[in-house]
Amino acid sequence: MSDSERAPIRILVVDDHPVVLAGLTSMLGTQAGIEVVGTASSGEEALELLPNIQADVMLLDLRMPGMTGVDTLHAMNRTKIATRAIILTSFETDEDIYRAVQAGAHGYLMKDTPQANIIAAIKAVSTGKRYLPPHIAELLAERMMRTNLTGRELEVLRMLARGLTNKEIGRALDISGNTVRNHVKSIIEKLEVSDRTEAATTAIHRGLI
Repeated sequence: MSDSERAPIRILVVDDHPVVLAGLTSMLGTQAGIEVVGTASSGEEALELLPNIQADVMLLDLRMPGMTGVDTLHAMNRTKIATRAIILTSFETDEDIYRAVQAGAHGYLMKDTPQANIIAAIKAVSTGKRYLPPHIAELLAERMMRTNLTGRELEVLRMLARGLTNKEIGRALDISGNTVRNHVKSIIEKLEVSDRTEAATTAIHRGLI
């Protein structure tokens, strides 16, 4: 069957920036074999549209007010929506990529990705494949090799980043100073850094906090 005989790939575009939404819609609208069947400016709006428009692929912004892209993916999983999602974002921290893929994203692209690559990603994802550019795949692999921080360690890390001392963290979390020291030591080892200041800086850079 030739490309012209195949049913077009049905696309939903989700982004909270009107200019980006209009630009993507216009660009995709000129592509043979692709049909934009809906646009949404929030995750909540996307979830309302998806059951009715039968989109094959969704281009989904990662960071939006209210329901984020990852929140939207989790909600789609709960409601068994089969539309495949490609994250299209300005953020490429390894934690952002990891969370998106863990939530079910089939692709992850930066917003400055060339048009031809966006089209290639849509076509690949529409057939059930994943599409991760090499540098994104490398960041994901590095993140997956690291041991996950526990919930308590993330709490301690957030307080470290705010400049709190071990004593202040202990009071805030109602734990002993010795326990805080153990958490800080574990955080430093897991993040492979040299001290608490570098741990906080690294966590912010990677999108952990």
